[in-house]
Amino acid sequence: MANDELEQYDYELPAELLATRPSPRRDGSRLLRINRRAQQLDHLQFDVLPQCLQSGDCLVLNDTRVVPARLFGVRQATGGKWEGLYLNSRPDGLWTLLSQSRGKIQPGESIVVRPAHTSDSAQQLVLRMQQREPDGVWLAAVESQRSSSELLDLFGTLPLPPYIGRRLADVEDQERYQTTYAQHPGAVAAPTAGLHFTPQLLANCEAAGIGHAFVTLHVGIGTFRPITARKLAEHRMHHEWCHLTADVAERLTHVRAGGGRIVAVGTTAVRTLETAWRSGGFQSFQGQTDLFIRPPYTFQAVDALLTNFHLPRSSLLLLVSALAGTQLMRRAYTEAVEQRYRFYSYGDAMLIL
Repeated sequence: MANDELEQYDYELPAELLATRPSPRRDGSRLLRINRRAQQLDHLQFDVLPQCLQSGDCLVLNDTRVVPARLFGVRQATGGKWEGLYLNSRPDGLWTLLSQSRGKIQPGESIVVRPAHTSDSAQQLVLRMQQREPDGVWLAAVESQRSSSELLDLFGTLPLPPYIGRRLADVEDQERYQTTYAQHPGAVAAPTAGLHFTPQLLANCEAAGIGHAFVTLHVGIGTFRPITARKLAEHRMHHEWCHLTADVAERLTHVRAGGGRIVAVGTTAVRTLETAWRSGGFQSFQGQTDLFIRPPYTFQAVDALLTNFHLPRSSLLLLVSALAGTQLMRRAYTEAVEQRYRFYSYGDAMLIL
């Protein structure tokens, strides 16, 4: 089957292997180590990560912070239920949203949003729907003088992936669907490979001579949407904002010069690093990326990858297949299913070396 066919990136997952809750400990998940050179798979625990890497290596983590982007309300004209997902704010103040309701929303219609976690009917936010953009995205005017972050904190809830099965994030989700090092608000989904890290584990890595650095990519909904184009060349990635500072670029250059490896933590770190690579080296970068990594792809900035297991037929599965090789990745997923690994955002991880 040709590399451009989507069907080879599909697989069957038993429903009971879908992780709807995190492991009792952040660093208590399982870790499937994939050795590309030896074509070998090893089954480990995540907290042995420092023993899997080498002194001089550098972990690169995405320090984006998930915003409470999921909104609930009613259509003012009909009283029908409405659900939305905030994506971002434009310079003109309009919000971009995904919108879901039983009936068809009309331009000019108003949505009354209520706080997600309280029944305080005195608090409300009015969104006036302006126009529908491609891919189901709406532009909405916000009838409030408060900032977007203030409004989301008041009215929103963390946007858990649909397969987790909870409309509202609970207390455990508020803590665990966020990395311990999250700094910059802007993501509508967590960079899930980073959910396994504790401050102590990072300290253990440092003690073993393994450094870490941060980049930022605000994860958008497009990253997780399934590919619908039959031919992969026809798929277009959504744009996501990312940032690699000059200081981090210089540090990563020194790591490589000293013989260390750049170990990306998550596919979002990969896309940021590969986007920022220019003229044979790491360069500072701030802006939008729509980089679509799929086989065959020659990696320039990344030497190894720590990642969770990804949805079938997704751009993320193509990215890890580009690094590990399609056949080895198919074998790894098959074995992970046989060994009863837990899959997706709250699931186990793999380390591709």
